[in-house]
Amino acid sequence: MGFRLVTLNLNGIRSAADKGFVEWAEGAQIDCMGVQEIKAHEDVVAERFARVAGLHGFFHCAQKKGYSGVGLYTRKAPSAVITGFGDEEFDAEGRYVEARFDTARRKFSVISCYFPSGSSGEDRQAAKFRFLARIHPHLMRLKAEREFVLVGDINIAHKAIDLKNWRSNQKNSGFLPEERAWLDQLFGEGGMVDVFRTLNDQPEQYTWWSNRGQAWAKNVGWRLDYQIATPALAAKARTQSIYLDQRFSDHAPLTIDYDFKL
Repeated sequence: MGFRLVTLNLNGIRSAADKGFVEWAEGAQIDCMGVQEIKAHEDVVAERFARVAGLHGFFHCAQKKGYSGVGLYTRKAPSAVITGFGDEEFDAEGRYVEARFDTARRKFSVISCYFPSGSSGEDRQAAKFRFLARIHPHLMRLKAEREFVLVGDINIAHKAIDLKNWRSNQKNSGFLPEERAWLDQLFGEGGMVDVFRTLNDQPEQYTWWSNRGQAWAKNVGWRLDYQIATPALAAKARTQSIYLDQRFSDHAPLTIDYDFKL
């Protein structure tokens, strides 16, 4: 057994728990799990969700109640936990938590991150572009000093293969040319790797479905949830799966097994 890493946007941790998320996690043999959009404050999380499936949770909650928030669950105790990436605007929204597992021989981090959605209007799209501009240099600095994998809801489908109706969505948030170009840069000169796509090049590999118009029933989906790793780490990825048998959220869990141990 290597290192099993899961990412899942919960669309509310209480709601997901009511739909069987905790029971699923208990049977999934997870080593580490990044969750996003927990939509709960520290007191709720500490009382009900501090531990899930034998994993200890670390969280970055939004100041606004019932909004955003991310968590990282891990079996092994981290050497350090960092909440926020040093940006006042977005750290207030609870979008970044990093667990470090550093030893004398290796510096390694897992990050759970929730990128803003721009679909509610121009103001939020502008905020999304600000976030992209600020998170990129942070990730590049991190890459210069350590191996890491960022898991999370990126709220961008990268290529036409990554959503069902790509032609009609080219002017919509999540598939705008500027958003896709940001990922081109991250995976190009930025040197980061879209780990799922190194293992699976097939179409219709979606992780999110709109609640409108029978999107789930018709598999009209988007691939918005990613594991993005430094190259040496990405090279250790062995298997991938998107779990579709139960629904805890409008997103599905993405699991990747890596050939190393913490």
